[in-house]
Amino acid sequence: EKIEGFLGKRGKPWTANAPLPGGDFPATGFDAEVAKLKTAYPFLDARLARRLTRLYGTRARMLLGLAKSNVDLGRNFGADLYEAEVRYLVQNEWAVTSEDVLWRRTKRGLHLSREQVAALDEFMHGISRRHVAAAE
Repeated sequence: EKIEGFLGKRGKPWTANAPLPGGDFPATGFDAEVAKLKTAYPFLDARLARRLTRLYGTRARMLLGLAKSNVDLGRNFGADLYEAEVRYLVQNEWAVTSEDVLWRRTKRGLHLSREQVAALDEFMHGISRRHVAAAE
């Protein structure tokens, strides 16, 4: 209210009933969304399809893109955390560090070894360098 003089009058509240990104399906429709994802991407095992739907909802399709097999998802860093998911998190959710990916975004840090975390760290540093170079 105090900054309305600078920014202008604010609109009516709208977020109370707005779904989060990817949450544009009924609360009772989770299993149906998992089934749709499995139909579109039959190579996904049930556990991975459920995890991706739980984390990304309908946006899981953005993450998976044109993939026809797990190989198309890129490197598996462990615990079914694939390169495609990491790239999605960097590009769409502004993940910057492996800690961000493993603990804040996916909770996969609970399941990866130190060596796997180190490999993800190296990959994330490579992505950061490419993003900086592209911006210059």
